[in-house]
Amino acid sequence: MVNRNKSKKIFLLYVLISLAFAVFLSVMLLTATKSRRMPSLYATESSKAQRGSIISADGFHIATTKKLYKAVVNTRYIDPDKKELFVKLFSIYSGMTPKAIKKRLSKRKGVVVLSYNVPQIKAHYLKTLARELRRFKVFLELKNPATGLRSVHGLSILESGESREYPYGTLLTPVIGYPHKIEEDGYTSIKGVKGLEKRFDNELSPRQDGYSRGKRDVNSYIILNKESFTKPKINGLDIKLSIPVSFQIRIEKMLDGMKKGLRAKEVMIAVMDSKTGDVYAIASSNRYLPKKIRRSDYPSLNSSMIEYSFEPGSVLKPVTFALLLEHKLVNPYDLVNGHNGRFKIGRKVITDEHRFDWLSAENVIVYSSNIGIAQLAQRLSGYDFYQGLKKFGFASKSTPDLIYEKKGSVPSAKRLENEIYKATCAYGYGIRANLMQLLRAYSAFNNNGRMVRPRLVQSFIDEHGTVKELGYGESVQVIKSATAKRMNKILLKTVNEGTGKKAITKGLQIGGKTGTAHIVEKGQYVRKYNTAFMGFANDKKHKYTIGVIVIQPKKSQFAAQTAVPVFKKAVDIMIEEGYLEPNIVK
Repeated sequence: MVNRNKSKKIFLLYVLISLAFAVFLSVMLLTATKSRRMPSLYATESSKAQRGSIISADGFHIATTKKLYKAVVNTRYIDPDKKELFVKLFSIYSGMTPKAIKKRLSKRKGVVVLSYNVPQIKAHYLKTLARELRRFKVFLELKNPATGLRSVHGLSILESGESREYPYGTLLTPVIGYPHKIEEDGYTSIKGVKGLEKRFDNELSPRQDGYSRGKRDVNSYIILNKESFTKPKINGLDIKLSIPVSFQIRIEKMLDGMKKGLRAKEVMIAVMDSKTGDVYAIASSNRYLPKKIRRSDYPSLNSSMIEYSFEPGSVLKPVTFALLLEHKLVNPYDLVNGHNGRFKIGRKVITDEHRFDWLSAENVIVYSSNIGIAQLAQRLSGYDFYQGLKKFGFASKSTPDLIYEKKGSVPSAKRLENEIYKATCAYGYGIRANLMQLLRAYSAFNNNGRMVRPRLVQSFIDEHGTVKELGYGESVQVIKSATAKRMNKILLKTVNEGTGKKAITKGLQIGGKTGTAHIVEKGQYVRKYNTAFMGFANDKKHKYTIGVIVIQPKKSQFAAQTAVPVFKKAVDIMIEEGYLEPNIVK
């Protein structure tokens, strides 16, 4: 009996052990086959590349990108006993007041954004703070109810976007253009809309975002070793301009004063090296703040230097005269009948401001005779006139560096066979051009007949400082050197004896031509005018082509009273800034 009870007990013990072992095996099998959330041994990190800068010739950043960050914290993980320490340290590193931080933290339980617009330098300091807060155990290690795993969520500094900055305000607008913000996956990026920002958007845009992956340490930071992978970020290219900030600022300030004094709608100017095409100033009196564009700024968003196409008036006469010289159809000393200031061609009556009986052919330019140039132009065939204007760059793009150019128009060769069209086009009506086209054409008169293409951008610079020079712009021999030299002398005479006397600067070679043209509104010429002065300023070492356009000045309709003084003030600034050195014999 005793042995039987003992056997039963042994058997029962055996069953219990077997059952426990079976349960153990089942649990182990279930654990082995069930998908589990294990903390990753690896961490990844990404960083956004940023847009390149636009840099002046003298090294100032006219347009640059500021990266923005946001500071994020999960309030559930902040140790209540160390909350005051967190607030105090975050206030010191971020610049936020403790009161503002506490207000943000009290809004909700969980993830809270403490700041959306953290500058890059502060973000660097806050990342350092985030590591220190972990070291001081400001954040608790809590169990995640969903996974059952324990983890720490501290302070996170995340890239939120980028902001385009213009440290010099309205400088070089509207040429520099303005950007547009694009939101993508919670990140704000920048795209160019107008001006250089748009024209060189591809070059300025980021090339490649950065990415890193590798084993993580206890704080989830990547351990950088031979097993980790890193793809570097490649920022957009910087653009180096030929325009110095110091000179551009002074020119713009001068235009502001002249616009007010002349009571003009707009005043614009461009200064270019006659040999290389480098533009040293391109300015308008109508500018705006690229980051704070108001409705009243809308008319100023276009670059009038290339987007305002107009009938140039008498500044076209030297081009017509140069074509006559080139085809050997005129001698500068030929006599031309001035018809006492009134002359009829077909049904059109042409008049002159100053009456002449007879004058030399070159004095037609010096004293700006419409009647004289209208008669001389009849010697050109319509085809030669048309081809000559096209060769001088009219009705074609003036520069590759600016966008949305209005190329204007030239009458057809057939139309220029008509004596009236030929006459009016000879003194700048019936043809449309912009300032940069005229500047380009006039460079031929100051460069032995070679016409240069204006350029604003000199080089591209990558983030390693490698410079890619773009080289000089295209130059074309549009007229013979002898023709250009003759035109140069005539334009010098125009300033010294004719309509451009107010441009005279002692010790410099100053040449140029004035122009005044009626404005067309609703198909009719009205009593509103644009005035212009196109010319050059040279010393013994430098040659510059300079163009001035004054849109609808109310003070005077004459270029000699409006555009020429602007030219003269620009030359004075160039002397003061060292671009020109007058040769004054004492």
